[in-house]
Amino acid sequence: MSTAAYLHERFIASARQSAQAVAVVEPGKGSITYGELDSLSDRLRDRLTLLGVCRGDRVGIFLRKSVDAVAALLGTLKAGAAYVPVDPGAPAARGAYILHNCAVKVVIVEAALADKLGAELAGLGAMPAMIVVAEERAGGSGLRTALDAADEQAMAPTTLSIHNQPQDLAYILYTSGSTGQPKGVMLSHENAVTFVDWCSETFAPTAADRFSSHAPFHFDLSILDIHVCLKHGATLVLVGEEIGKDAPRLAQLIADERISIWYSAPSILALLAQFGNLARHDYSALRQVLFAGEVFPVKHLRALCELLPKPRYCNLYGPTETNVCTWYEVPLPIPAERSTPYPIGKVCSHLRACVLNEEGATVARGSEGELAISGPGVMQGYWALPEQTARGFFNADDGTAWYRTGDIVSEAEDACYTYLGRRDRMVKRRGYRVELGEIEAGLYRHAKIKEAAVLAFADEQAGVSITAFLSSHEEKRPSLIEIKRFCAENLPLYMIPDRFVWFDSLPKTSTDKIDYQRLKETC
Repeated sequence: MSTAAYLHERFIASARQSAQAVAVVEPGKGSITYGELDSLSDRLRDRLTLLGVCRGDRVGIFLRKSVDAVAALLGTLKAGAAYVPVDPGAPAARGAYILHNCAVKVVIVEAALADKLGAELAGLGAMPAMIVVAEERAGGSGLRTALDAADEQAMAPTTLSIHNQPQDLAYILYTSGSTGQPKGVMLSHENAVTFVDWCSETFAPTAADRFSSHAPFHFDLSILDIHVCLKHGATLVLVGEEIGKDAPRLAQLIADERISIWYSAPSILALLAQFGNLARHDYSALRQVLFAGEVFPVKHLRALCELLPKPRYCNLYGPTETNVCTWYEVPLPIPAERSTPYPIGKVCSHLRACVLNEEGATVARGSEGELAISGPGVMQGYWALPEQTARGFFNADDGTAWYRTGDIVSEAEDACYTYLGRRDRMVKRRGYRVELGEIEAGLYRHAKIKEAAVLAFADEQAGVSITAFLSSHEEKRPSLIEIKRFCAENLPLYMIPDRFVWFDSLPKTSTDKIDYQRLKETC
């Protein structure tokens, strides 16, 4: 493992070593070299310092994915602060809540979003300084222009990049909270560096690699995309939102940009397999396909592997609180008779894992229990939520703090973990324990079902009722009789949903996961 104390150290080293190499590409718009990106992020560091940003402060990033956004997070890190990326496509009120919640000192925001965000922040009594960046500028020109204008008003003196300590915050990623308000997951430089270095030893990237950047920057998948790439002097290819869910255009981009390491949620890869016309393109550069964030239905994974048989396929598992904590390399070819998802694999080398029962005791290998993780990759806690932080950890007698993932797993004899479902998605029905994820897995076996999400609702008579939300590959959907007959053949009687609701496509969050909250609101 590296002895680097702070996340941006390796980027600085790459820029010194390969200043002329291309660091980031915005397809169809432009690119920036390592030397140029280093210089631009230095300028932002100096401006942030002039605005009073110090080690330990927070800086909000309210930008669409761009070279500007990459430079913004690097400049924030160089100033010693933690970056807080916010979804610019979400309501401004949500973004303002996040930025106010963690008391950002400065916000770097797109011009088109600045007025509305500023009004929302003012309504909360927050008035952070703003660096306003003109949108639709490529190659870092938007941020560069904003800094030029600021320098005309008051020149920012040159400063030095901060040498952070391992426990200093590097970034805060906000996730959905059980209270209905987002909660901030605090990740330190140690958390990030140990994860990035694990990726280096596991996937062996080189300067010749071209990484996809499909995940939005407020999603934890982006940590691998950005920081592993920049550590190795490779090229980061930004995938814009307008292309990211358009299978034919995305398939073309992967081929045209010669992407060699791809990382995304399985739902995107399933779309590519079904609708990307992959056989038309040259994917000889693609050597690793990584996926995380949700279960990959085997029928879609098999279809992808048959279309693209040469890359290495790896299932990466982990909540935002740990980033990736287990991983599994899919053995190819996938047998035709396999219908169950692959395991989430073995614990990463920089972490430890155990399986706990409800009382916090470890269970015997092979038994079901909650996966808990410890080690230097585990978050510091939730921002300003000490009680939730305390509930999220189990403290062992030896003083080890184990983060409770909420995921139910079992451990096989080879130390591989199999994901069984969420602790909080388990319900009792007719005296039986029912895991909603198991119903979803059963529904995915139907050849015509494209997406499946299952929710439980309180029912005065039955105690709980179960609704399945579905979308179909075909215009003609299965009839109610057909789908009930299929369920009877594939699920225990007590798991058959009471109700089936069809959509053209299930609603998604900004990170391309099925939006269960919006589905709840439809009922």
